[in-house]
Amino acid sequence: MRRLTIHNRTNDTISFDISSTSENRISVLPGASTTIPTTRLSSAIRAYRTIATKESSHEAKESASPGSFAVHAPLKLGASWRVVAVDEECPWIMYRSRLSRRHHSLLILPRRNLSAFLGDLPDSLPLSSLALPGTHDTMAFYGWPISQCQSLETPLVVQLQSGIRVLDVRLAVKDSGLMTYHGIVPQHTPFQNILSTIHDFLTAPETCRETIVMSIKQEDYTTVLPKNFSKQVHDEIANGPGGIDMWFLDNRIPTLGEVRGKVVMFSRFGGDGAEWEGGLEGLGIHPTTWPDSEKFGFSWECKNTLVRTHDWYNIPSFLSIPEKTDLAAQILLPPPNNPPVPTLSIAFFSAASFPLAFPPTIARGFGWPSIGLGVEGVNARVGTWLLNQLSGDGSQGSSEKDGVSEPRIRGWAFMDFFKDPQDNSVVPLLVECNYRGRVAGDEGWP
Repeated sequence: MRRLTIHNRTNDTISFDISSTSENRISVLPGASTTIPTTRLSSAIRAYRTIATKESSHEAKESASPGSFAVHAPLKLGASWRVVAVDEECPWIMYRSRLSRRHHSLLILPRRNLSAFLGDLPDSLPLSSLALPGTHDTMAFYGWPISQCQSLETPLVVQLQSGIRVLDVRLAVKDSGLMTYHGIVPQHTPFQNILSTIHDFLTAPETCRETIVMSIKQEDYTTVLPKNFSKQVHDEIANGPGGIDMWFLDNRIPTLGEVRGKVVMFSRFGGDGAEWEGGLEGLGIHPTTWPDSEKFGFSWECKNTLVRTHDWYNIPSFLSIPEKTDLAAQILLPPPNNPPVPTLSIAFFSAASFPLAFPPTIARGFGWPSIGLGVEGVNARVGTWLLNQLSGDGSQGSSEKDGVSEPRIRGWAFMDFFKDPQDNSVVPLLVECNYRGRVAGDEGWP
């Protein structure tokens, strides 16, 4: 006999039929899980308004009743999990995972508005207590396979609408102004274009309550003095769309209410800050240390916040993908020693080295790893980890809410090719973490 474990992480009581009729109907309460026997696992699922499912070797053909939702969720060869296809009107999103050959799981989550999810969260939350999806080398669309880190199909405006809230912008000074680069490889986007896109996003009525964190890093440090680069950044921001007023430039971790409609500066460039109105205290969040490719991470302080960072990118080869993923993911869990000050976690899930660890290979993997023919990429592994945590199968970093164990995953997560392994499947899981493990009066939660 095969089994299907259903995890209901919505606020609705959801009903399931385990046959073609309602004679064997079961209900799963909000926050609860149940395991049901089923005849086949590689099948279609039939969903009704109070969701009803049946397992069959054939795709369901009958039409949905009013208020119901058709669902089809086979797992393709080589996939360990996937997003279940549901109607756009469905108030939930679903993920199906293979726990073993005879045991699958179905995780059901509320559908969030990825383009404006921060608008639903309280003003009192510090940015350190948020789970923010990000892109590593946000504008690196060229130079495949060595320098490209994002797909041409995901320009900045698509990233923002897809839920990306932390940007990693690498710049170099040119005669025409600041231009995006990845190392020595030009990426062909002027900084002014980035500012214009962000200004449009943050002033649009539906997204004006969002905020964006932008890490800015100098790529031409061998030929341009840090102070000259710093001045160029300042001047282009001041004279660009939105001007200085669009930016939060204090060297501290703000609350969400302080920075709605603004860009939070995360300055990873040098200089003494003389070009900025507030000096070093007016350069935004400014790291005091950033060792190169430190495998086990490092920490630094930003006022009263401990910043825990993982940026091990120079991995030996694709064989290090499992270790890389685990080390980066652990940073997003609460620190084990429970420090007396707030913590901000920053995790880079990106990595690259020549010749056996190009960015596309690390992020996407290759082949069919579930049957031993290939390697699973970092993004798919992050998805598995998040699915386990949100299903209640994670053993670390959880808290109790109404008797249910919920994960407490916080931090800023940078990814390459963020829409893989399936069309924007990992970002919704990170966004969902903002609503999990919350305790009244803690982390700024009301």
